[in-house]
Amino acid sequence: MSSDSKLFKDALCELGDVKPLVQESRVSLRKDGKPSAQNLLERRAAATRQSEREMNPLSGEYIELVAPWDPIEFKRDGVQNGVYRNLRLGKYTVDARLDLHRHSVEMARSAVVEFVRDCVEADVRCALITHGKGEGRKQPALLKSCINHWLPQLDQVLAFHSAQKQHGGMGATYLLLRKSERKRQENLERHQRRRI
Repeated sequence: MSSDSKLFKDALCELGDVKPLVQESRVSLRKDGKPSAQNLLERRAAATRQSEREMNPLSGEYIELVAPWDPIEFKRDGVQNGVYRNLRLGKYTVDARLDLHRHSVEMARSAVVEFVRDCVEADVRCALITHGKGEGRKQPALLKSCINHWLPQLDQVLAFHSAQKQHGGMGATYLLLRKSERKRQENLERHQRRRI
């Protein structure tokens, strides 16, 4: 306490009616300084809890609507034009499929994230998502528009394009996915052996 504060306190006490306020502790502090078992559980849960963005990175922001008969397409930098052309023409074997018919937007959002993760883990390079065109609906092509908005947000998706007629046409989309780390390593080793 500074000397000015002490002088002020002494002057008030000389008046007689003035008594210092007794301030109660607002937080009870543990004397031993160790956190309680409940506190430890809460801390551990908070540290391991994934944020909503980590669990589902797809944004629910405004989605620009696409017409039912318009193709949707996307290609990241670095994807070769020939590879993209083959994807667009349906020349790659489709190794996994996801059907979003009768899904709400939220259900579809979760299903797409999980599907892409599963495909990458299973080393699927080309997949197909069937979303429908949404013709005759109150909001035509809603899921198609969502797919067009969501897929570029997923790093694992290298490219996508509306499917060929035999695979669903404008109501389905081909996906080209990144190689898993394991597949990348295998390719690197195979190419190194060729050089030797």
